[in-house]
Amino acid sequence: MSLKCSLLLLMVLVLLMARYHARPGYFLNLPRRPVAAKGTYGYDAQFLRAHARKVLELHDEATDARVLLCADYQGRVMTSTAAGEQGSSYGWLNYELIGSGKRNKQFNALGGEERFWLGPEGGQFSLYFKQGDPFQISYWQVPAIIDTVAYKVQHADARSATFVQNGTLTNYSGTRFSFGISRSIALQGREAVEKKLHMALPAGVRFVAYESENVLENKGSRTWEKQGGLLSIWLLGMMTPSEETKVIIPFVPGQDARSRITDDYFGKISPDRLWVGDSVLYLRCDGKSRGKIGLSPRVAKPMVGSFDFKHNQLTLLIPEVHPGGAYVNSKWELQKDPYGGDVINSYNDGPLADGSQLGPFYEIESSSPVVELRPGQQQRYRQWTCHFEGQYEDLRKLAQHLLGVDLEDVKKW
Repeated sequence: MSLKCSLLLLMVLVLLMARYHARPGYFLNLPRRPVAAKGTYGYDAQFLRAHARKVLELHDEATDARVLLCADYQGRVMTSTAAGEQGSSYGWLNYELIGSGKRNKQFNALGGEERFWLGPEGGQFSLYFKQGDPFQISYWQVPAIIDTVAYKVQHADARSATFVQNGTLTNYSGTRFSFGISRSIALQGREAVEKKLHMALPAGVRFVAYESENVLENKGSRTWEKQGGLLSIWLLGMMTPSEETKVIIPFVPGQDARSRITDDYFGKISPDRLWVGDSVLYLRCDGKSRGKIGLSPRVAKPMVGSFDFKHNQLTLLIPEVHPGGAYVNSKWELQKDPYGGDVINSYNDGPLADGSQLGPFYEIESSSPVVELRPGQQQRYRQWTCHFEGQYEDLRKLAQHLLGVDLEDVKKW
């Protein structure tokens, strides 16, 4: 090889190395790790590194909190940990489906503790059913833009990443939408978390917390209007259940509060799985019985939690709630009030009628209100996710302060 060719090859290698090192979050640049035990963050990080092309990691050097992201899967948060490589992995991953490299036509339940979707799911403005199709599971189709399309990495560093993509969809009523999606995930430190929670964290409590900012832009030539249907930003978190996991949702008390809580999305939930009090509800989320609940923005509070008594872990979601906002109705039927839907949902996975099952996992979900957008206009929706580990009494104090419940009462139910 000539000297000129050797120098040219060396320059190319230097440029490639500089390009990769400019984005330290890419696993492509991180050292190989020793084999980790299943159930740990390290195991999930190794697994995704082996089966996905663009995996990123956010990392807090001071606390060893980590967040695992994947551009291949729409910039979703795959999992996170409060305690480094050997710490618990909070998100549920579908190892079999991810490892197979195959993709299902209808829906790919890949997992991930926060993924970006669009609503509504059902009704005359549905994005998941074609015009005229019955609202049955065999006709339900998740759009590729939120299921199989990879997103572009617009920015990535050790504490934040931004993913972007454009798409088009036509709803059940025939309205066509052209839109842009931008999704940013930012790891949060102790000072930011304590400010958000309006309290000091106990010294022995470990945590991981991140905020996602999700932007939807009208990229078409017409204004999006209510009569043709509107789009909502829908965030869903797939978490790993245990036999002792319970979702805790506080709500605004009132005479009509119970009527603003939907508990029959997939059939009525039995009383041994759902308890509704005057201002809080508990949902048993063990991944063994399929059911879903939803709360209207008129009663919902901007705080949802779950507690895993087996592993002593507290999870909090802090969504935006607009009591007077219009929210899409996702029930699988033609609706009288298509904008009288939920802001907060929780889903417990379980066997389908044929005995098959997607999980097991459980979900905590939130949605944005809908907005009529002119061409070029944008809508933003933010949500925080926090996981805490530590001494039970410290977590009990956190739950009391943030969710207004005594974990001992939750545990007895």
